[in-house]
Amino acid sequence: MARPRALLPLALAAVIVLVAVASAAAQADPRPPKAQGPKDPRPPKAQGPKPKPKPMKVKCQENKKLYPYCRKQMECPANCPQSCYVDCDLCKPVCVCNVPGACGDPRFIGGDGNAFYFHGRRDADFCVVSDRDLHINAHFIGKRGDGMSRDFTWIQAIAVLFDGGHKLYVGARKTAAWDDDVDRLEITLDGEAVHLPEGADATWTSAAVPALTVTRTKAANGVLVALDGRFKIRANAVPITEEESRVHRYGVAADDCLAHLDLAFKFDTLTGDVHGVVGQTYRSDYVNHFDVKASMPTMGGESSFTTSNLFAADCAVSRFGLGRHHGGAAVMSELAGVTCASGTGPGVVCKK
Repeated sequence: MARPRALLPLALAAVIVLVAVASAAAQADPRPPKAQGPKDPRPPKAQGPKPKPKPMKVKCQENKKLYPYCRKQMECPANCPQSCYVDCDLCKPVCVCNVPGACGDPRFIGGDGNAFYFHGRRDADFCVVSDRDLHINAHFIGKRGDGMSRDFTWIQAIAVLFDGGHKLYVGARKTAAWDDDVDRLEITLDGEAVHLPEGADATWTSAAVPALTVTRTKAANGVLVALDGRFKIRANAVPITEEESRVHRYGVAADDCLAHLDLAFKFDTLTGDVHGVVGQTYRSDYVNHFDVKASMPTMGGESSFTTSNLFAADCAVSRFGLGRHHGGAAVMSELAGVTCASGTGPGVVCKK
């Protein structure tokens, strides 16, 4: 009977060791008490896509006396929910990128209503409109996509030269993370910053050029620049989104969302000698050689439109200032009011 008594101390020692090991293991486990149980076999719920913003509401911004029948607010179309305006003559909303101007990797719509691409090159300036008393240059930014033989390009800024040597600049500031509520537009006139009041429809009128106004078309990143009786330019600052970068392989970096301008032009008076990338399409003798059914009809002749800097009117086809010496007759831009929409094929359908 002595053997069990001899084993008792050994059993007690084993129990003490097991308790000590269990206590140490419990202290080493960093999980809180609620996490001690079995792990939930279900994977965490994936976050869905961000809800799309509601369509922007717009209204006719022309003189109320001229358009008394067109005063109600309207929603932007589904294909441009944040980028439209009301055509007061038609009294309906139209997309900024469906009228003469330039959007995206520059897709232009000319004064004749046909769409085409002009890629230019990054970090260079090109004349897009050149007439005797109006000249518009565009500064291109760009990025080389994976496996591409050319740069993707976008219009980052424009310079408008007009009467008396005035120089207007409208540009999108370089931005890393985009926020629709933060204004990234920069505007100057003759080197002086234009300080726009806050809020949609806020208007700034130039003291030096009383006929020149800048009006916000939305709370941030959208303006209408107008020189009474001469031109209207709509400019929206927009980014390249992650989805656009993924689909088109733009390769947008985290430190630059490639903020650029979507532009719409309307000219009240141009001469028959107007030129430039899009300006030439307003000429009565302009011949369109594009295949409008092609998916990407592209204009060449880059060297004809290159300028030495954004404010220089020295492209090979420049007409700026020539009217003072050659007396070219002014003509109304009959095609300036065309609007376009996607057709059933790869081209676009345009009409006055």
